[in-house]
Amino acid sequence: MITLYGFGTGFGLPEISPFVTKTEVQLKMAGLPYRKERAMPPASPKGQLPFIDDGGEAVADSTFIRAHIERRYGFDFDAGLSLPERAQAWAFERMIEHHVYWALVGARWVDPVNFAKGPSHFFDGAPEHNREKLREDAQFRVAENYLLSGLGRHAPDDDVDLAVRSLFALSVQLGDKAYLMGNKPCGVDATAFGALAGILTPFFESGLRQRAEGFPNLTAYVDRMMDSYYPEFAWTPLRQAA
Repeated sequence: MITLYGFGTGFGLPEISPFVTKTEVQLKMAGLPYRKERAMPPASPKGQLPFIDDGGEAVADSTFIRAHIERRYGFDFDAGLSLPERAQAWAFERMIEHHVYWALVGARWVDPVNFAKGPSHFFDGAPEHNREKLREDAQFRVAENYLLSGLGRHAPDDDVDLAVRSLFALSVQLGDKAYLMGNKPCGVDATAFGALAGILTPFFESGLRQRAEGFPNLTAYVDRMMDSYYPEFAWTPLRQAA
């Protein structure tokens, strides 16, 4: 039995982290039984979530977990894709994880209202005398990483404009298909779903979410993926939420 370590439910999502969501959806795609445990990043071999324990072997980072699944269990997440299509799927995955993801981080962690509503509660269980200091330090570190990502160097409206160009690219790629690369989900769909659901969850209000709602095929895609991979989760379809 594989054990998946993640943050757990929150922010109106079945899993707080888009990277943990990616791995969980890929485990479901591969049909592998697993159990899920809550953890914090310091518990991981790489200091980040997700990580898995597979028969005593710890594997950290969602991309390396995918490679481990493909190697150990012989599952091809991109079965049916041509070589150029596989390259295209990889390029979209890199765009999501190195650009769209950081826009999500800015909306959650840098915006003071959203930080107070969401990530600040990660520290509710800390000793009271140290709680605010931990919150301030964490927000500062994330804001610093957001700056280093490049998006944080721009004015708030400008960083959203850049992120929306990537959302537009995803929307064009999706078109009227069920999934990004065709009528069958593949590895990049787990990545896209994790990031887009994180942006579109009604829990947070942001300019990024408002702009993302302007792509009807992306909102329908998130609803479709949620229904397929988290049918037990109480998710209000985005069309209704809007």
